[in-house]
Amino acid sequence: MDIGGATAWAVAVTGVAGTLLSALLTQRAADRGRLRELDRAERRRAVHEEEAARRGAYVALNMSARHYLAALSDQLHAIRRGGDAESVRRRLTEARDLHRDVHADAQLRVPNPILDLAGEVNRALNALYGTVRRLDDGDPREGDSPEAAQRTIDALWGRLRFLRGEMRRDLGVSGGERGEGPESADDRSPAGPS
Repeated sequence: MDIGGATAWAVAVTGVAGTLLSALLTQRAADRGRLRELDRAERRRAVHEEEAARRGAYVALNMSARHYLAALSDQLHAIRRGGDAESVRRRLTEARDLHRDVHADAQLRVPNPILDLAGEVNRALNALYGTVRRLDDGDPREGDSPEAAQRTIDALWGRLRFLRGEMRRDLGVSGGERGEGPESADDRSPAGPS
């Protein structure tokens, strides 16, 4: 074989190898691009699922706290009216149990700043529950009175508005209720549910 033939053969082999290698490299780059896109899509999906779970926890927490506070308010009204209020007591027990379960779920789903606020509201609701139950049982402690319980109820509506505003802000929902802190809610005139 002469040098010209060998050179032609080498050029042909190099050309074929280059073409095959080019196709292989192009395929690998495309595969890497697809994997990166799948990874990005998976991360977006995970973020979306986490936001949806947090939103669901916020909705349940807001609803159960409002329901619990409304049931406490109804129980206080029943105490003031006198008479048998077994259905109101049952509703209060159900609202308290629901809120306990929802709060426990929120402890695993919501960020610490919101959980701290929700914990404060939870403790205040449970303290109010104790006061209302003692009043209902006719065994009040010093400082327990329907008027004191009503002031606490009024203040708690403000704290719930503040908590809801913070949850909305955390979710990026516009129109959060700025300027209402838990300390200012205690000093406002009674506004009731909103």
